[in-house]
Amino acid sequence: MKEEFEKLVAAGRISRQHMEPLLQLAKGGYCMHRSWGFGKITTVDTVFCRFIIDFQSKAGHTMDLGFAAESLKPIPSDHILARKASDLAALRQMAALHHLDLIKLVLQSYGGKATPEQIQQVLVPDVITEDWKKWWEAAKRELKKDGHFQVPLKKSEPVIYQVKEVTLQDRLLDEFRAAKGLKARLAVVSEVLKNLADLNGKDAAVTEVITALNSDIASHQRTQSALALEAILLRDELCQASGLPSIPGELNEAAVWAQTGKPGVLLELIPAAKHKRALQSFKEAYPERWAEVLVGSLNAVSAKLCSECAMILINEGKLDLLKEVLARLISQHQASSELLLWLAKERSDSFADILGPEVFRAMLTTMERDQFNERKSNRLRDFILDDQSLLVELIGSADLEVIKDLTRALQLSPCFDDMDKRSLLARIVKSYPAVQSLISGEQTKHDAALIVSWESLERRKEEYNQLVQKKIPANSKEIAIARSYGDLRENHEYKAAKEMQKLLMRRKGELENQLVRARGIDYANARTDIVSIGTKVGVTELNAQHAESFFVLGAWDSNPEKGIISYLSPVAQALLNHKVGDEVEFENDSNSKRYRIDAIEGYKVAAPEQASSVPAA
Repeated sequence: MKEEFEKLVAAGRISRQHMEPLLQLAKGGYCMHRSWGFGKITTVDTVFCRFIIDFQSKAGHTMDLGFAAESLKPIPSDHILARKASDLAALRQMAALHHLDLIKLVLQSYGGKATPEQIQQVLVPDVITEDWKKWWEAAKRELKKDGHFQVPLKKSEPVIYQVKEVTLQDRLLDEFRAAKGLKARLAVVSEVLKNLADLNGKDAAVTEVITALNSDIASHQRTQSALALEAILLRDELCQASGLPSIPGELNEAAVWAQTGKPGVLLELIPAAKHKRALQSFKEAYPERWAEVLVGSLNAVSAKLCSECAMILINEGKLDLLKEVLARLISQHQASSELLLWLAKERSDSFADILGPEVFRAMLTTMERDQFNERKSNRLRDFILDDQSLLVELIGSADLEVIKDLTRALQLSPCFDDMDKRSLLARIVKSYPAVQSLISGEQTKHDAALIVSWESLERRKEEYNQLVQKKIPANSKEIAIARSYGDLRENHEYKAAKEMQKLLMRRKGELENQLVRARGIDYANARTDIVSIGTKVGVTELNAQHAESFFVLGAWDSNPEKGIISYLSPVAQALLNHKVGDEVEFENDSNSKRYRIDAIEGYKVAAPEQASSVPAA
């Protein structure tokens, strides 16, 4: 091949400076283009001075040799991309049996390092066909034990391959010593704890770590109490796991708790996994008044922390105290959105006497208050919308007058848009049809009973069943899969799936509202002495002396091309209840029209095999 390129240089068909890049491209047989991506060079044509390349999205592409030399990057045959193109089956076997070999291949292909996201992009879905998250967690455990790989604590940092082997213990100690600040050190300590069994000299390593932590705890106790508490908890956990005794004189949790009278604020600053142990330590630090202080903090913490606080209160026999505080906050409409969110999620028998219509009223109040104070309460609002049974369960014990009052409050609430209100109102009406009459004004116009054909009603029911049984469950799976991809802030698949979820749930609410109002008829007994639903009406448009005819049918039967109009349409509303000879006038698209009714006859119901000819709205 070199001789052939030399001839092309001598003939002036390619530049001498292009010869070496072309030789590398021809030898390797694979390349990378900045726009078209990875490609396989299938033909080196020295007669016409060109490459023929199969790019991933551009097969059989012809490229001039000179242009190829300047625009293509050669890819060696042992590169992961080349291996995927030449021997995908072997890579899949490697993925199943030899995790480290595969990751080493990827890292070496990209200069010895790559982030977990980059590794995932190159391996999924061609090589890794199973659950990536599960595969990566297993591989990561092996990587940490192997001395040739550096595994970062942050997902955004690269995994690094190094020829010289470094033991896991040495690597972790080096990272601990190099860590900047106590927060960074604690991240390394967590790794030490996870890998304690694999350390070859754990006693010495743990002693060094604990000694350094004690010094940091003392210096952070007053200025960063939450961080100091987190360090104490992790230190004690490490001591227990290693079997080493505590060091005399070291600070404990009680010393930190003595610095603050607001445990909720401190607890929110430490990882959720440490909440249970931290709460236990608070109880031990204040054996006389821990419960009163804790219930006093419930209204200022997250729903997750509310759950942890409630658990320890219940386990320690303080359920009555907890319920007393909850009942007071709810009755006074002072409960926070996070506290109410926890209570809504909990809904256990222990709180059956608290869970009632006042809880929903308190939810509306706190969401409105948060909205006024420009604080978001989207989590509570979204849960109310997503949990189909919550609203009905809360109002289930109330009498009709209370339910009517809550319905009015919901109609007036600024916390939900019109579509969401309709969905919630439909749930109430479905269980308590008597409140239908409360929906006044424009809402009454939309939510009054709908007269529909049996055929269109069945179509709507089928749409609803498809939505509930197939589309919504499929969307939920898409959300779960997208969530597994990582960082939700940059996860476009997750955002798209959530947007689709919103559309599907809105449509579900619409259909629920429509179906509960629908009244099916077959038009067989329609009155013909006047214009009514189920009649054919012959009219003359008086301005143009033009004869027309309309079929006035159900709300979902409209098909103007066939002369079929819904009884809710402006022209039908003008014609209804009028007899032959009457003249009517109505506005349509800002144009005034006058009709004279010439004839009224019954609509002929289609035979069963033709029933589908009545189009849907």
